[in-house]
Amino acid sequence: MRVANILNTVSAALAGTMVAGGAFAQDALETVGIPVDKGLNFQEPATELMRDIIWMDTFLLYIITAISLFVTLLLIIVLVRFNKRANPVPATFTHNSLLEVAWTIVPIVVLIAIIPPSLTLLFKQQEIPPADITIKATGNQWYWTHEYVDHGFEFDSYMIGHPATLSDEAAGDAFKKTPATIAALEEAGFNADEFLLATDTSIVIPVNKTVVVQVTASDVIHSWAIPAFGVKQDAVPGRLAELWFKAEKEGVYFGQCSELCGKDHAYMPITVKVVSEEAYDTWLKGAITEYAGTPLPVQVASAN
Repeated sequence: MRVANILNTVSAALAGTMVAGGAFAQDALETVGIPVDKGLNFQEPATELMRDIIWMDTFLLYIITAISLFVTLLLIIVLVRFNKRANPVPATFTHNSLLEVAWTIVPIVVLIAIIPPSLTLLFKQQEIPPADITIKATGNQWYWTHEYVDHGFEFDSYMIGHPATLSDEAAGDAFKKTPATIAALEEAGFNADEFLLATDTSIVIPVNKTVVVQVTASDVIHSWAIPAFGVKQDAVPGRLAELWFKAEKEGVYFGQCSELCGKDHAYMPITVKVVSEEAYDTWLKGAITEYAGTPLPVQVASAN
C-alpha cells in the first residue's frame, strides 16, 4: 500500500508539471482541421465518417450535374426548334405517353440509386459504437464545458480573446485581435491567424480511438461541430444526444458552434487535439490532477 501511494504521488506530480493547461499536448502537432481563405472544398478528412460524406457529396454532384446539363440541353433545343421564327404554326398535341412514362421512371431510378449509400451513411453516423473515451459537451452562452465522463473531471473552453481569457486591463478589447490576444494565443501554442478558432483549454484525445461525445446545452440550442471529423450535433437543453468519431491523424482540429445561439455565437469555437496514445496518457494524468478527477488505478508488481 505504501509503495502504491508513493507511485501515485510521484506520477501525479510529474503529470501535473507536464499538463500546463494542456498546451504541451499540441507540441509539434500539425494544424490539420482549419478553414482556409477562398476554400472551395471540404477540409481534409480525418475520419472514416468524413471520407464517406465526401464520397456521398461527390456522388450526388455527378448526378445533379448530369441532370442540370440534360435540362439545359432540353431548354436550348426548345428555344431553337420551337421559337416563333422556326415554328410559326404551333403544334396541337396534348400529351405524349412515352415521354410521360420516361419522366416518371427516370426520377424513380435516380432516387433508388441515391437511397442505399445515403441510408448506409446515416446508419453509420447514428449507430453509436462502444466508446474508448466518452466526453460530455455542454453548450453555454457562449462557451463549451467538456467533461471526461470516465474520469470524473471537466473544464470550460473559452475562445482565446474572450474576457475570461484576458487580464482585467485587456478585457475591454475582448473579441478583438489585439497584442494581448496574440500574446495569449502564442502562450497557448497557437498562431496569430488562429484567432477566433483556438480555445484556452482543448479537448485532447488519442489517435485511432473511438470517441463518443454526449451533447447537450444549459440554456439555448447550440451545435457541436468539427468539419474535419464529419460530425455535427445540435445541443438541446434537457436532451442528451450522441455522436462518435475515430480520428486517424494526429493534429489540431477546429470546430464551431453551428447553431445561432445569441449575440456571441461567432465566438464559441471548439479545439480538439489528436495525439499519440502515450501523450494522451501523460496529459490525462495531469488533467486528473489539475481538474480533481478520479485518480487512475496504479498497478504494482506483486513480490514473489
